[in-house]
Amino acid sequence: MQPDNTTLLAAIERQFPGAVLAHSEPYGMLTLETTREQIIDILRFVKEDPELQVNFLTSLCGIHYPDNAGKELGVVYHLHSFRHNLRFRIKIFFPVDDPRTPTATTLWPTANWMERQEYDFFGIIFTGHPDLRRILNVDDLDVFPLRKEYRLEDGTRTDKDDRFFGRDGHEGREFD
Repeated sequence: MQPDNTTLLAAIERQFPGAVLAHSEPYGMLTLETTREQIIDILRFVKEDPELQVNFLTSLCGIHYPDNAGKELGVVYHLHSFRHNLRFRIKIFFPVDDPRTPTATTLWPTANWMERQEYDFFGIIFTGHPDLRRILNVDDLDVFPLRKEYRLEDGTRTDKDDRFFGRDGHEGREFD
């Protein structure tokens, strides 16, 4: 039997009772939420399970939701089973003051550069990573540029009218 979203979710919940904190299917793609403590075991399971055969880590990306107290930072793993043409994603969240999660390089060597990028831009520390250092920004940069901690634009500018850019002029005001 070819797995679909329902059988994939059931297999993960059967193997890891209580580990799936939430799930949805936006645009038909199964999206699960779990914890950083469970993520590697779940990733290993979907990769090694003979029925699922999730053999490809398409990408992983960092996310920052500054208003989500205790879960400000996160990682989204986009996964694919070539055998079954099944795509899904798994999200994990953690506090910005403890930005650590285990590395997935033990399962997919391609996670190496992806994790380095998310460390570089979000400050996410992938414990156990073989070479976690900046990959695109200068080594001595002391900020993480994709965190939503900085204005997108200079708030003192008077030479443009936000209405012409599809904005009502109130975006970015939370920093005032």
